[in-house]
Amino acid sequence: MGAGKTTIGKMLARDMGLDFYDLDWYIEDRFHKKIPEIFAESGEEGFREVERKMLHEAAEFENVIISCGGGTPCFFDNMDYMNEQGVTIYLNASPAVLKEHLLMGKSQRPLIQGKTPDELEAFIHESLKSRLPYYTKAKFTIDIEVIHNKEEIKKYTQQIISLIKD
Repeated sequence: MGAGKTTIGKMLARDMGLDFYDLDWYIEDRFHKKIPEIFAESGEEGFREVERKMLHEAAEFENVIISCGGGTPCFFDNMDYMNEQGVTIYLNASPAVLKEHLLMGKSQRPLIQGKTPDELEAFIHESLKSRLPYYTKAKFTIDIEVIHNKEEIKKYTQQIISLIKD
């Protein structure tokens, strides 16, 4: 959460002439509900089941880039499934970078809504600690710094294109 998956993914898809899907947006479109509503109605467990089903559905599309939520790889067999279906990339951002990106974000996310900056920092550290074993299963890792402009995004997309074309 906050590493720049959607921002980088959209530019990468454009640069490669592919369609882009943000898994959260895809879920919202299919269910005609916002992610916080699904969380409120079904809890995290219910949401993760929906997310898994939609991941499998979106993975059937051809010539696409999919940006999944930060928790997606950590549930069920999602990370192994993603590795079987395509090229996976972990955008590795430090806790400080994630905090800055999340504080800059205009929309609240269900898992961090209402957290103070200190609570957000603690949440980031705990999330990374528990999620890192899943993230590091990705085929490639890209180290991410704070993203302020399109030139910085372009740097990451070019790095990814070089990795996947080699």
